[in-house]
Amino acid sequence: MNHAPHVLLWTDSTAPYLDALAAAGLSGRVAVDTLPRKEQPSAEQRARTEVLMAFGAPPGLLATMPNLRWAQSMTAGVEGWLALPDLPADLLLTCARGTHRASMPENIVGALFYVAKPYAAAVENQKLARWVPSVARPLSGSTLGILGLGAIGQDVARIAATLGMRVIGTRRRPAPVDHVAEVLPPERTDEVLAQSDFLLLLLPATPETDRFIDAKRLAAMKPGAWLLNFGRGHLIDDTALIAAVETGRIAGAVLDVFRQEPLPADHPFWRTRGIIVLPHIGGPHPQRDQVVADLFTDNLARYLDGRPLREVVDRAAGY
Repeated sequence: MNHAPHVLLWTDSTAPYLDALAAAGLSGRVAVDTLPRKEQPSAEQRARTEVLMAFGAPPGLLATMPNLRWAQSMTAGVEGWLALPDLPADLLLTCARGTHRASMPENIVGALFYVAKPYAAAVENQKLARWVPSVARPLSGSTLGILGLGAIGQDVARIAATLGMRVIGTRRRPAPVDHVAEVLPPERTDEVLAQSDFLLLLLPATPETDRFIDAKRLAAMKPGAWLLNFGRGHLIDDTALIAAVETGRIAGAVLDVFRQEPLPADHPFWRTRGIIVLPHIGGPHPQRDQVVADLFTDNLARYLDGRPLREVVDRAAGY
């Protein structure tokens, strides 16, 4: 390139990104604007920005950015971007896929321990100075089903196998995966449901996965199983899940993602015994900005050199 492209860093935490650009020797090759998330780009910024790094964009904004060529999402999910009516057809869109790997597998395994072991009950009994012996359910020998065997799913499978769990799951393009006994196509999801003592949802948000876990699939789950959703909130039919838990069809659910966040105070999930609400804690971790900054910096170097970028969004697939 014969010019210094204008880059807009639309985030509250700019220091890790500016430091990463400097460390990579890119500061002199680009012109950088920074903008807090609560503010909107000025007319001058919109006119000159060629590269945008942001969590998302409000409808109508991208249409006012004539020189925008590439947008780097700071999140792995891009359903908000893809829903924009003014998303240019020729805009290169990349996501932050894989940047949750430092924390999400641990949080998922933590959820498995939480529902299998009597720690929560022991804490409540301690408040009453009440000694109530109980037997912990072993994870070893149980089956973990993972819908969505991407990078996070494979990390979870590795840890689960170490704990003695049998792991099965689905993948869009079935192929052998280390530590996974069976890898099936999405069309055979019901086979995973029927076998799993714990069912983990890690599917992306696409039109095909909207309410993927509905009343029919909940009925196909192994009786007494636990459902864990660390993927996207819209994967579940909320009403059907509440019914399945309240009737005892499944033991319960751990939910880290929701259709609306924060979860409204009047949502019945808060009051349904057996449903555990987590405030979207699965992915964030103290070093995540640095991880995203490293990805963005690498992609920016590739962009400047005319090389293929990493984590390009497949719009047809929805992720």
